[in-house]
Amino acid sequence: MKLRLFGSYLAVIFGSAMIACGFNLFLIPHRLLSGGVSGLAMLVGYFTPFNISLLYLLFNVPLLAAGWFQLGRRFIILSILSVGATTWLMTLVPVHQVSSDMLLASVFGGVLVGVGAGVSFRVGGSSGGFDILGSIITRYRDFPIGNVLVGLNGLVILAAAYFDNNWNLALASMVSIYVSGKVVDLIHVSHIKVTVYIVTTRTDELLQQLLGLQRGVTKIKTEGAYSHVERDMLMTVTTRYELAELKRIIKTSDPQAFVNIVETVGVMGSFRKR
Repeated sequence: MKLRLFGSYLAVIFGSAMIACGFNLFLIPHRLLSGGVSGLAMLVGYFTPFNISLLYLLFNVPLLAAGWFQLGRRFIILSILSVGATTWLMTLVPVHQVSSDMLLASVFGGVLVGVGAGVSFRVGGSSGGFDILGSIITRYRDFPIGNVLVGLNGLVILAAAYFDNNWNLALASMVSIYVSGKVVDLIHVSHIKVTVYIVTTRTDELLQQLLGLQRGVTKIKTEGAYSHVERDMLMTVTTRYELAELKRIIKTSDPQAFVNIVETVGVMGSFRKR
């Protein structure tokens, strides 16, 4: 477990390095925007004397604090690590224009940021910012997190076009955000619902942990067709954001449990209500 956790920390730091390089080597030299809170930090940093890395950290603090109470603890700890590492690495990586072509910079900057964010998602965290806000919102409203993030990012882009009076920068920033989102999807699809069936002999131990994820769990009595041994089957519906944490709980509580994970087409009822 400690080795796996250490691996998750290393993955998040690697992702943060990709994000910092995408910002300082491709996006910031051309005054382009990334998506989410980082884009908001860049927008403010371009028109004020404040440091972008510091703004990135400050804007993330209230969202991380809100996420601590609303989302899983491990998710937020990894997100805090990602935000902190990105802030620190942005101070180490020099702001240097690698490509003089704005469109190429937007594409490759988007790729690096997408890889960094996708790696963080893959190990059960996030790169902070609007990802956390979107996760909180979608707990209470039944629409995909992608729609939330697109709307929030759109507002940042419109603000950039208005203040800079340069639609070329705004359109190139849209390209960067689009590419970043596609790369994230290739690494980790962020909002697919899954149904998890767990056949276990350690029902109480598992339930104590699973109910902490704030998702409903149904307990079903089962009997093995060959062995005629009675066991409990726990069924829960969750999202890809929470699946890594769910797998960790199962492996820790009952390594011998039989687990079947199925992609879910749709859910009716109070799936997102706490």
